[in-house]
Amino acid sequence: MSVAVRVIACLDVDEGRVVKGVNFADLRDAGDPVELARVYGREGIDELTFLDVSASRQGRGTMLDVVRRTAEQVFIPLTVGGGVRTADDVRELLRAGADKVSVNTAAIARPELLRELSEAFGAQCIVLSVDARRVPHGGTPQPSGFEVTTHGGTRSAGIDACEWARTAEALGVGEILLNSMDGDGTKEGFDLELIRLVREAVSIPVIASGGAGAAEHFPPAVAAGADAVLAASVFHFREVSVAEVKYALRAAGEVVR
Repeated sequence: MSVAVRVIACLDVDEGRVVKGVNFADLRDAGDPVELARVYGREGIDELTFLDVSASRQGRGTMLDVVRRTAEQVFIPLTVGGGVRTADDVRELLRAGADKVSVNTAAIARPELLRELSEAFGAQCIVLSVDARRVPHGGTPQPSGFEVTTHGGTRSAGIDACEWARTAEALGVGEILLNSMDGDGTKEGFDLELIRLVREAVSIPVIASGGAGAAEHFPPAVAAGADAVLAASVFHFREVSVAEVKYALRAAGEVVR
């Protein structure tokens, strides 16, 4: 029997509120994260991802409170990321009610962190978030044509996106959250080439993120190799419903929950 495609809502949380913009800029308020999580739970979302976009120590305390309140009221898997640098950060988030924790910049700085976290908490708890973009004109060429970025997609990390995903799998992460920085907030569709390339590079689950603008954008991402599809603003601002996405996936022959 085929594994069901997961539909995930991503909530970017800044000082306790959900925000969303285009290419990580011009952020606007999208509501209370706990209330949005509750709504998505009623609508049949399969998983939630919270990303702490401020990620200061003050922001961490706010985020832990958001995670606790969400876990008390919404009983679906929750991944939390943003500013995760140590095993203690992961432990705090899991104790607050997160099911999985997403790591990004700290792993780029010290890849061995991924092995340490996987061994301490289990591969199923550790997600590597990869912010990838096409190498810009004048940038350092990469074998896949895609590079890993930091600082909201504005700075090159000088790493090939597919090589980084492959390295992360070898270090023990359980899942790749693949964010297209070129597509973020554009609503023009997922980056299918990026998804295909990373799918060929790894065997662990890949979550496609960045670019969803309509229900018909989701099935091609799965056909390209995504095990799960994630969206933010189109869900938050009621432009596309969870039911419409699942209907489109079923119509394309995919198994959904």
